[in-house]
Amino acid sequence: GRGGVGHAEGHLGAFVTGALAALVAAPCTAPFMGAALGYAMTVPWPAALAIVLALGLGMALPFLLLALSPGLARRLPRPGPWMETLKQALAFPMFATAAWLLWVLAVQTGPGGLAAALTGMLVLAFALWVQERTRYARSPWPRVGVGAAALGLGVALWLGLGLTGREPAPPALAADAEGAGAAAAMPAEPYSAGRLAAARADGRPVFVNMTAAWCITCLVNERVALSRAAVARAFAERGVLYLKGDWTNRDPAITDYLAGFGRNGVPIYVFYPPDGEPRVLPQVLTETTVLRQIGAG
Repeated sequence: GRGGVGHAEGHLGAFVTGALAALVAAPCTAPFMGAALGYAMTVPWPAALAIVLALGLGMALPFLLLALSPGLARRLPRPGPWMETLKQALAFPMFATAAWLLWVLAVQTGPGGLAAALTGMLVLAFALWVQERTRYARSPWPRVGVGAAALGLGVALWLGLGLTGREPAPPALAADAEGAGAAAAMPAEPYSAGRLAAARADGRPVFVNMTAAWCITCLVNERVALSRAAVARAFAERGVLYLKGDWTNRDPAITDYLAGFGRNGVPIYVFYPPDGEPRVLPQVLTETTVLRQIGAG
């Protein structure tokens, strides 16, 4: 190979490529895989294994079809310069993802954590630049510089995150950032089991929204459904208490709430009518869906 497991050929290379793809995609389980994985956490291991294997089969299905029917490969675009252009173009969504994750880090750790991450990125970029510039150098000293830069990366991250103490930003920061640009911001109270129980004892309808700063599905649902003026009016007219839980830093109380509905991740939206059982809404919301669930549509 060309030096590295990532370039290995045959079964090992295929396994490493598949494992890397699964690792990268694993955090983005919502909205389509969230319910399946949440259910898998609550059933005996044979059923859970069958669910995970089914998910893996679905991910590998395109490659499996090409392996079983080589004629299908002839229908694919032929290799050419367009592949390099496409590869470079796909880097920009990755840059956007990095920018979004830095914003999430700022919500979780504050300015100190963000500064540490940016410093680490700078040092890492310098190390990669030095490595590329000295790829064919005969002297070992440039390589020593690369090692020193990598060491500096680790020290910068350790010092930066250590000095900040990984303290989360104030809840208002996450709420303000999440609600920015909302069409009609609804007043929300922080979720607590006691507040939910008290409202239900009073016979008041309750809408629970469990979210996180790193959850793209949550943020989209905020924009397209929960921030709409019609939804805000319907909540006000019916006296619906809006409780919002922030799971950005894995609040144990919210984890327990999720487990009560067989979930292990956000988002989850639950409407508690004045009388009756709670209703779990879909993970992809629309304005119509929310209004119908609370009896306003």
